[in-house]
Amino acid sequence: MKRTKNILTILFWTLLAMSAIITLLFETGIMETGYMAAKKGNAEFILTVVFELLTLSIVPLSLKLFRFRFIKQNLVAGRETALAKWGMIRMTMLLLLLLLNVILYYMFMNTSFAYMALIILICLPFIYPSMDRCLSEVEE
Repeated sequence: MKRTKNILTILFWTLLAMSAIITLLFETGIMETGYMAAKKGNAEFILTVVFELLTLSIVPLSLKLFRFRFIKQNLVAGRETALAKWGMIRMTMLLLLLLLNVILYYMFMNTSFAYMALIILICLPFIYPSMDRCLSEVEE
């Protein structure tokens, strides 16, 4: 179980660090901010709507993922391998959405993307792969 917890923890911190590095690159001026905001068109509106819908659907889904009957049975039966698989899926869903929202915020300088990223950041403590959480997820 310790190996699975370590894999999930590494994935968690790696994707979170990638978001922090991208933020640092944009905030220090190494990468240019708002370069897509000057281009007029529907891209910003379409991306905002799509990512609002994705955030509103993926956040609750990822938080409730381990409560679905099929997945819970898989976790209890498969223990470590199932926890590694479903834990990676859950973290990837949230953290990739965070990463994309951060990138889109700096591309368009639209605060909607920043708020969606903040919502995801608030949810991250609920999926952090501590040993207690890993053990409780594979029990009935």
